[in-house]
Formats: sequence, structure tokens, C-alpha cells
Amino acid sequence: MNADEMKKQAAWAALEYITTDGVVGVGTGSTVNHFIDALATIKHRIEGAVSSSHASTQRLKDYGIEVFDLNQVNEVAVYVDGADESNHALQLIKGGGGALTREKIIAAVADKFVCIADSSKLVDVLGKFPLPVEVIPMSRSYVAREIVKLGGQPVYREGVITDNGNVILDVHGLDIMEPIKLEKTLNDIVGVVTNGLFAMRPADVLLLGSENGTQTVLASK
Repeated sequence: MNADEMKKQAAWAALEYITTDGVVGVGTGSTVNHFIDALATIKHRIEGAVSSSHASTQRLKDYGIEVFDLNQVNEVAVYVDGADESNHALQLIKGGGGALTREKIIAAVADKFVCIADSSKLVDVLGKFPLPVEVIPMSRSYVAREIVKLGGQPVYREGVITDNGNVILDVHGLDIMEPIKLEKTLNDIVGVVTNGLFAMRPADVLLLGSENGTQTVLASK
């Protein structure tokens, strides 16, 4: 079984968490594309979706699933999204696809955050995957200098503009031992919109596709 098949397995397992007649939060990325395919099979059971990116919105609409602006809904029962890395506390690195800010907003609103991934994404220490930081374009160089002071090696993701009109720095060389502390520190740098650490609001459930079936991981205390 290859990585894509494992992603698909986890994505379909997430249907178990979808509530009837509710609004589903939908993330972005290759694993989420499988989830959208799965969600389409039960679209008659849901009211609609809120989406973290233009790409996911279009895929949902192509299936005839109504997509709401987040400001139009009172609650999001479940948010389903992938991750680039997860530790055992279900604190995540996200943003490889560039939609980290909208993903973080929907995760904050959602009652439950279900993360779907293949088994390779579960790690002991976050940071091998470069940490995305979304920044206001005019602040890029300044923010990069501040990140260097923190021990990171920021690399400008050339040619990428987020759905919010901003740019991304991918920070290499970090062993993230205190995810919540680093998330707050990065967000305090002037010009940072947000960063890809989902530590203050981690996932509630992690579904990992694997050779042995889907594993359900709950946060370790």
C-alpha cells in the first residue's frame, strides 16, 4: 500500500465523525481531496461546508456541496484536515499547501478537529518538515531576520501567493520541543499573519492510514 492509498483510507474513515445536518469544515491538500470525494457520497446528510482554500471550495462545488462563508454559520461541528507532521500530543505542523491561516481559523471555530494523514506523519518531535510562516509581503525580510535570531533558517517560498494575498517563509532547522511557546513567539513578530504550528489548538483525533488499517490516535497527556 503506497502513501496515497493510506491517505485515502484515513480520509474515508473520517466520515464516521460527520454529524447529520451540520456544516463540515474542510481543509486543503491531497489527503483532504480524498475526504471531499468521500464526503460527496453523504452530501445529502449535511447542510454544507466551509472551506479553507479556493481549491477545496471548487472541488466541493463540483460535487454539488454548498459552501458557506464562515461568517454565515453559527457553528462548525467537525473540521477535517490533513497535516505535514503530528506529534503524540496531536500538535501539528500544517501549511505545506499554503492555506495555514484559513485552516487555523476554521480549526479555532470547530467543536472537533479530526486530522487525517498517512502513518509517516506521526513523529516524536516536530520540525523536520519546514515550518510555514505566512507574512505580509513588505515584512518578509524583517520577519526572516527575526526568525534567524530564534535559530531557524527561513526560506522564501518563491512564486507562491496565499489566498489572502501574502507570502510564505518555510523555516528549516528547528527541533520544536515547546510548540505552544514557539507558536506564540512567531505570532508576536510584527508582520507575521500566523504560522503553521497548530499547538494552542491541536487536533482532537488523528486518523492514520497504514498497512494495518486506519489507526485512531488520541492526544497523549
